[in-house]
Amino acid sequence: MTDASQTTQRTQVEMFFDPTCPWAWMTSRWLMEVAEARDLEVTWSLMSLAVLNDGRDLPAEYAESMQLAWGPARVVSAAVAAHGQEVAKPLYDALGTRLHPGGRKPGDRTEAEALIAEALAEVGLPAELAQVAYPGGVGNNPEDEVTADLRTRQQRAVDLVGDDVGTPVIRIGDTAFFGPVVTPAPTGEAALQLWDGVVQAASVPGFFELKRSRDVGPQFG
Repeated sequence: MTDASQTTQRTQVEMFFDPTCPWAWMTSRWLMEVAEARDLEVTWSLMSLAVLNDGRDLPAEYAESMQLAWGPARVVSAAVAAHGQEVAKPLYDALGTRLHPGGRKPGDRTEAEALIAEALAEVGLPAELAQVAYPGGVGNNPEDEVTADLRTRQQRAVDLVGDDVGTPVIRIGDTAFFGPVVTPAPTGEAALQLWDGVVQAASVPGFFELKRSRDVGPQFG
């Protein structure tokens, strides 16, 4: 008989992701690598770069990508509302696999909706969820209950780490941080070393930032 007092409790971790962010995708793959070895129970929570950047003065190309970013985030929000938190990770995986290692960068609403429809079909979610993506058209996002949910979810991440960072955000108990931003996603012992170092640094009161300029883009393969 096992002594309940000796049972090891799994470490509760929450990762906040935007489906369209390649850096969050890299971090999510690393976190999956770490989860089993470090006995983590990960909750996959939506945040939104489109909400974060709403109303900001952005370069034209990035502003266009943010308008398209509403769609995948809205669909994940609606799917979780209708079918439960457990669908967040599979849908994120299906969307992200197409967007990131798959290299598909939708250039317009038609391409984005086609990608979303494929992802929904892969995970067995209703096809009509795709209609939530751009109900007012790209660039004309309605202030409906889905947008309200995204704003609430984004605010949760902001409350943890502030509004001067993006995604990914990771929370471990009462400690939360932006990042790590890394490419390619570390595997094996390197993944565990990064996890242990990041957790140790983030747990130090008053530690805020350790950063260098990125000189490479996301490497998926």
